[in-house]
Amino acid sequence: MFVDNRTGIEIIERRECLALLAADDFGRIGILEGASPLILPVNYALDGEAIIFRSGEGSKLAAARRTAACFEIDGHDSARHEGWSVVARGRLEEVTPYEGPALERLAALPHPWADADRGHVLRMVIASVQGRRVRPRP
Repeated sequence: MFVDNRTGIEIIERRECLALLAADDFGRIGILEGASPLILPVNYALDGEAIIFRSGEGSKLAAARRTAACFEIDGHDSARHEGWSVVARGRLEEVTPYEGPALERLAALPHPWADADRGHVLRMVIASVQGRRVRPRP
């Protein structure tokens, strides 16, 4: 574990970042919509080292055709002044019917909380993942 002596921020190792991603099912996908960044909440699952979620037509599906994306989850305790964040970067792509085994494996994906047609499955293949944790300083 590495802790920055100046800030007290702890760097979370890759293995723990992936464990934190695997333990949750709600995060935020960051994409570009035109020339502007856009962050959207999604229900997701971790499949190996890929973040998988359902989407309907719209910004996320359009972004899958441009490929670059980031994803973030976090947790915090305001009273104790501590928290953590995991950010993954990678490429976004659509899982197609031609990937039969992948679609079968992903059948149990969490369903989005909002009612709408979510007929597409998107995958963010993780190229890098970073995590940081802030704890109260003595």
